[in-house]
Amino acid sequence: MKNFVTCVIIFLSLQLNDRPLTSTTPGNNIIPAGNLFIITLDGFRWQEIFTGADPVLINNEKYTPDTATMKMLYWSPDAEGRRKKLLPFFWNVIAAKGQLYGNRFYDNKVNNSNIYSISYPGYNEIFTGNTDISISSNHKYSNPNINILEWLNQQGSFKGKVAAFTSWDVFPYIFNEKRSQVVLNSGYEDREENGDPGQSLINKVQDDFIHDRTATRHDLLTFLTAKEYIQLHQPRVISLGLGETDEAAHNARYDIYLEKAAEADKMIAELWHWVQTTPGYKDNTTFIITTDHGRGKYAASWPDHGMFIRGSSQTWLALIGPTIKPAGEMKEDQQLYQKQLAQTIASLLGKEFKSSRPIATAVSLK
Repeated sequence: MKNFVTCVIIFLSLQLNDRPLTSTTPGNNIIPAGNLFIITLDGFRWQEIFTGADPVLINNEKYTPDTATMKMLYWSPDAEGRRKKLLPFFWNVIAAKGQLYGNRFYDNKVNNSNIYSISYPGYNEIFTGNTDISISSNHKYSNPNINILEWLNQQGSFKGKVAAFTSWDVFPYIFNEKRSQVVLNSGYEDREENGDPGQSLINKVQDDFIHDRTATRHDLLTFLTAKEYIQLHQPRVISLGLGETDEAAHNARYDIYLEKAAEADKMIAELWHWVQTTPGYKDNTTFIITTDHGRGKYAASWPDHGMFIRGSSQTWLALIGPTIKPAGEMKEDQQLYQKQLAQTIASLLGKEFKSSRPIATAVSLK
């Protein structure tokens, strides 16, 4: 059944990509751009970002049943070769034109500030600019804290131009959808079609062909829904939350974890290409890419993460855009925290995020 669903999604992707694109008309050292895309890869470790496929895990049949095929796809004897095979957009484009933070082999560190190192607290930290000790689980309860998307949606030219598309169905609670009034589509939630044949096709796939639903929608469906919206409505701020890397890890399938990471890299590359070939977005859009938490650093603990699992708070950060200096991989002793990203997001748009709660300062970029 999963193979059939995959074929349907690929067909849908080809159909949508063949359609014509619509387009728009033409305290720190952060220089703002006009638009911002915030992309998260749930539970994706810094180890794979900076060193590619893990030598222990890719050779462990418990986690990688078909080691031969995975090694043909993603293996190289050196870390630089492995990371380029797994994430070609990150290492051929972002490394050349943007900035990457979090390679702990150079003592360049990015961490959660929240003590829990699980998804809801992680996303709360990223988008609200601080931690909240009371947010300690992934249960579906409305976030009392104002997030940067909600705040931007109340600011002048950004009003009505902020949207979020996520695979995980807890985001309506993390972003407090009812209060924030940000355009949001999460999990296997249909979007209003309004005469759009592309969205109609996406809804039909979700409704008629996806029978093994989990809390995390197929990332490709999330991506296609987001891209369809972007083409039709030209938002200024988009949050794209991809989730299948975390789901594969929790299922202890390192092979699928690698596949989903490679697919995410390809989707980000496709979105960047679209941005760079579309008036209004071309040379006017920044991507900020990160994760909500790390995972266990050892083979036995790799599938899991949390307060008592070593490595769970270790994350990473990547940026690319017209005002981002092409400094590549950071190789200096440095400590950044996820709570700094909300103000960084605001700064990348020429704003200062203000809230009744303290907000961490923006990252000082190269």
